Amino acid sequence: MATMPAPAVGLAVLALLAAALPALLADDLNSDAQALQALRSAVGRSALPSWNSTTPTCQWQGVTCENGRVVELRLPGAGLMGSLPSGALGNLSALRTLSLRYNALTGPIPDDVSRLTELRAIYFQHNGFSGEVPASLFGLKNLVRLDIADNKFTGEISPDFNKLIRLGTLYLDGNNFTGEIPKLDLPALEQFNVSYNQLNGSIPTKLRKMPKDSFLGNTGLCGGPLGLCPGETAETPAGSPESQPGGAGAADIGGGKKKKLSGGAIAGIAIGCVFGVLLLLALLFFLCRKKSSAPRSANTVEKGRDLGMEPLEVEPKGQNGAGGHNGAAAAVAVPAAAVAGAAAAGAKAGGGSTGSKKLIFFGPMAAAPPFDLEDLLRASAEVLGKGAFGTAYKAVMENGSAVAVKRLKDVDLPEPEFRERIAAIGGVQHELVVPLRAYYFSKDEKLLVYDYMSMGSLSALLHGNRASGRTPLDWETRSAIALAAARGVAHIHSTGPTASHGNIKSSNVLLTKNYEARVSDHGLPTLVGPSFSPTRVSGYRAPEVTDIRRVSQKADVYSFGVLLLEMLTGKAPTHAVVNEEGLDLPRWVQSVVREEWTAEVFDQELLRYQNVEEEMVQLLQLAIDCSAQHPDRRPTMAEVATRIDEIRRSSLGDRQTPDSAGEGDEPSL
Repeated sequence: MATMPAPAVGLAVLALLAAALPALLADDLNSDAQALQALRSAVGRSALPSWNSTTPTCQWQGVTCENGRVVELRLPGAGLMGSLPSGALGNLSALRTLSLRYNALTGPIPDDVSRLTELRAIYFQHNGFSGEVPASLFGLKNLVRLDIADNKFTGEISPDFNKLIRLGTLYLDGNNFTGEIPKLDLPALEQFNVSYNQLNGSIPTKLRKMPKDSFLGNTGLCGGPLGLCPGETAETPAGSPESQPGGAGAADIGGGKKKKLSGGAIAGIAIGCVFGVLLLLALLFFLCRKKSSAPRSANTVEKGRDLGMEPLEVEPKGQNGAGGHNGAAAAVAVPAAAVAGAAAAGAKAGGGSTGSKKLIFFGPMAAAPPFDLEDLLRASAEVLGKGAFGTAYKAVMENGSAVAVKRLKDVDLPEPEFRERIAAIGGVQHELVVPLRAYYFSKDEKLLVYDYMSMGSLSALLHGNRASGRTPLDWETRSAIALAAARGVAHIHSTGPTASHGNIKSSNVLLTKNYEARVSDHGLPTLVGPSFSPTRVSGYRAPEVTDIRRVSQKADVYSFGVLLLEMLTGKAPTHAVVNEEGLDLPRWVQSVVREEWTAEVFDQELLRYQNVEEEMVQLLQLAIDCSAQHPDRRPTMAEVATRIDEIRRSSLGDRQTPDSAGEGDEPSL
C-alpha cells in the first residue's frame, strides 16, 4: 500500500480541524445555553420568557456573544428570585461581565464562580446575598470591578482582596461586615466604599485618601476623613507604634529602658489641662443659666398638662396608619410641649451641642425665624397620622398659625451626618414641594417642621368616606394633582443625578385649600440607619429596591406609576392583593388591559366622564410605562410631567366643545 506524502497528510489534518471547528464552537455555545437554562430554572422561571429553544441563545434577554461564546450576562432588575445554583454560572467560562443587580437573589455566592477566569466585572448590588464572601472569588485575577453593595454579607472583610491586583472598584457598602478594615494594597483601586456596615478600628493608611462617604455609618471607625482616632495626632499616622496608647510602655518593658515624655505628649497634657479648666467654667455658667430658666420651662410643660392632653406616646385614634397629614381623620389632641418635651429635657440636661438646643431654619425663614423652640413648646397639637418614619402632628401656635411637626423614629445617625443629610433635604425649595422649614436635633429627639396643609392627603381624598354626600374627585382635579406631583418629583430629581424622593405614595401628596398638590416627606429614607425595616412591604416599591435608604430615580418613577394607577383605579396599592390571584396593582392592571377590559380598571367616579376616556387610557398607558419591571424601560420624571401636561391640554380642549357641555354638570373640585 502506498504511503501518503507528508504535505498531503498535513493538509488532510487541517481540513479535518477546519471541518470540526464549527462543531466545537457549537458545543461551547450549547454548553453556555445549558448553563443559562439551569440558571433560569433556579431563579428566573417566570422572569425570562425569551430564554427558550425557539430563540437563538445569543438573542436571549441580557445575553451578549462573541466568537460563538457568551461573554456578557446583564440582567438588572429582571425579577430573579432565590439562590444561585451551583454548577451553572461556572460553566460560562468565557464570561467577562456578570450583572445581576437589583433582583431578589439570596443565599451565598456559589463557589464555582472561581472557574470564571475571564471575568472582569461583577455587579451583584441590591440583592439579598448572605454569608461570607467566598474564597473562590479571590482567584479571579482579571477582576476589575466588584460591586456587592446592599446585600446581607457578614463576617470580616478578608485581606485576600489583595489577591485581586487589577481591582479598580470595590463596593462593599450596605452589608453586615464586622471587624476592622484590612490593610488593602491595591495599586489600581480608585473607587472604594464600606459605608453602612458594622466596622470598627482605624482606617488603613492607604485608604485614607478615599472620601468621607466611603466610610459613613460605621460608628466604630476612625482616622483619615472621619477624624483622628483616640491617641492619634495629626503628625503621626495611625498604626505606627508611637500612635498607639501604651505603645511606648510596651517598648519600655521589653527593653528595660525608660523614655522621657515627647514634646507632643507634653503639649497634649497642657492642652488637656486648659480644656479641663474651660469645661469647668462652662459647666458653672450652664448651671447658673439652668437655674434661671427652670421656672419658664416647667410652666410650659405644666400648661400642656393643664389642658388635659395625653402624653406623646399615645397611639393616634381613628387613623388609618398611612402617615402624612390627614386633616379629615379624627385627631387626638397632644400638646406640642409633649412633642418636644424630651428634647427640652435633653437641652436642660446639657445633651447635644449648642446648635441642637434650638430650631435650625432653612430657606427664607433662616434670616428671620418666625418662631422658636419655646413657641413650639407652648403650642397645642393633634396627631395627624403615623408613618414608617415617625408620627406627624399639627401644632397651633399661640398666635393662631399652624405648622406640621414630624417626630422621627429609628434615626440613630451621628449629629454631623444628620445635619449634612437634612441640609440637602432643606435645600430643596420649590412651589410644588412641601418645604422643610426647620429641624431640631438632640440625642433623644429629632423633629422636622413643615408647612401645614389644611386639606390633608391625596390618600384620604381617594380612599376616605365615599358616602352619597361626598363630592366625587373628577378627572380634571385628578389630572391636575398628577401633573403637580410629577413636576414636584421632577424638580427633586433635577437637584442631582442621585437625588430622589425615596417614598412616593398618595399619603405623601398633600393638598392646599384649592386642591393644589404638593409633594411631601422627600429624602426621609436617607435619615434612617441600616437596622431600619418598615413594618410592611409597600405596594409602591420598585422590584429592584432592597434597601429603602437607597432609592434610585428610576425607582421613584416606578412608585409614581403606581400612584397614577391608584388615582385611575381608586384602589390602594398598600393593600397589595387586589384579586384572588394575589397580583399587585401594576400586574393586575396589565392583566386586565391585556384582555382588553380597559374600562374595568377605572374608578367608577371617573367613568361618568365619557368625553375624556381617551385621555384616561393615555394616562393609564403612561402609568404602565412608569411601572415597568425593568428600570431602563421607565421614562424620566421630566418626561412623565411633559406627557401628563400634553394629556391634560388635550382633555381640557375637548371639554370646551359643545358635545361635552352636557357632561359638565358635576362641580369641579
